[in-house]
Amino acid sequence: MSRRLAALLILLALPAFGPSPVKGQAPSPDFKALEDETMRHFQAILRLDTSNPPGNEGLVVDYLDGVLKAAGIETKRFANDPKRPNLVARLKGSGKKKPLLIMGHTDVVKVDAAKWTHPPFSATRDGGYVYGRGTVDDKDNVVAALMVMLQLKRSNVPLDRDVIFLAEAGEEASTQVGIKFMVDEHWPEIDAEYCLAEGGGVTRTGGQVRFATVQSSEKIPYGVTLTAKGPSGHGSVPLRTNAVVHLARAVTKLSDWQSPMRLNDTTRAYFQRLATISGAEDAQRYRDLLDPSKAGAVQEHLATREPRHHSMLRTSVSPNILDGGFQVNVIPSEAKATLDVRALPDEDLEAFLEQLRKVIDDPAVTVARNERNTRPGAPPSRIDSEAFAAIEAAIVETYGKVTTLPTMSTGATDMAFLRAKGMQCYGIGPMTDSEDGPKGFGAHSDQERILESSLHAFVRFNWDVVVRLARAR
Repeated sequence: MSRRLAALLILLALPAFGPSPVKGQAPSPDFKALEDETMRHFQAILRLDTSNPPGNEGLVVDYLDGVLKAAGIETKRFANDPKRPNLVARLKGSGKKKPLLIMGHTDVVKVDAAKWTHPPFSATRDGGYVYGRGTVDDKDNVVAALMVMLQLKRSNVPLDRDVIFLAEAGEEASTQVGIKFMVDEHWPEIDAEYCLAEGGGVTRTGGQVRFATVQSSEKIPYGVTLTAKGPSGHGSVPLRTNAVVHLARAVTKLSDWQSPMRLNDTTRAYFQRLATISGAEDAQRYRDLLDPSKAGAVQEHLATREPRHHSMLRTSVSPNILDGGFQVNVIPSEAKATLDVRALPDEDLEAFLEQLRKVIDDPAVTVARNERNTRPGAPPSRIDSEAFAAIEAAIVETYGKVTTLPTMSTGATDMAFLRAKGMQCYGIGPMTDSEDGPKGFGAHSDQERILESSLHAFVRFNWDVVVRLARAR
């Protein structure tokens, strides 16, 4: 037999893997061959209505549990509400390193079905997109994690870490059945060194990939109530003590005031890197933010032109609900405003509330924190970690030479609970078009959708990150 023929026979006998792996990685599965399976699982869980409230996450858990068990993967259920379970699947490693947690939530926000072109739980495929509630929040992360677990098992990849998949309930405003329950009651089941969950993504504009974001920190939401009180009376006799007037003045004072700007490691790196991929004028603004002598002049521009960036600089206050009076000719004795306070991760809330009282400077108005379900504050995850480096490398491998921006989310995710326990957590997500949000195709919108090609790329990306972090060396 010739050497050439022998080499050909060896190649034909090899398993079907994709492109040659990066040094230190496991061989990639043939993800093109897995696309039909990925889509089948994705559509199946999209068609299960897990709107929260009421949740009914058990529908998705039943499906995932069946698929994982059929593949020979160990699963466990944990629930303080039988209809709203959390599912944990684990692939054992050597124990040389602490586990890696990959997480997605199975609930979705409610829908107004009349506003949808395609029924919200139909998982309709149209024009290269999949339409449905949960396509980008967060059943994309759920199905990507599922496919990674299945392929690790099928390929028998040797692991230095346990890989844990948590399909969690209640992320959309009922953490008491989901992540809070798991952290408080079943922490050993999900304890890990690193976590990958929702919160980041890859942004494409005009068909060109611009940058990737990885959420390494997040602001913490608090509800705060202003209550103004004064004597009631007849509307025909205006009173300087009118509670509505005092409340209006308090809200105006807070709207005219802004808390001090404070950067952390995440936001400092974010603006440094953003400057490198921005036009000259914007780049100079972002660099000026890092210079205390110039930062003040930039902030008003951001407040009016880039409000999300402005919010990333400080603990923010937004007065969103006003409540006062019940009849046009009656001066009410009480009026209230509810503030949405999004605090920097290390904010001392009680000290911040005292600041608000000083700004308002009115004994007729009290300031108090609402008792509501919220998330704990925690330091940002490190951006010089093994995990962040693996994510950056996987972004380049999947999407090309793309700048990765570590990001502090102005919204909230369940990673806050994990960071508060010391876990290093990173928010990732699929590629989306910047044009989609304004058109009404984004998360929580009435036409939520994802590109099919983006979903499949996201599965490959997840695989790349997980094997970089967990494969035995």
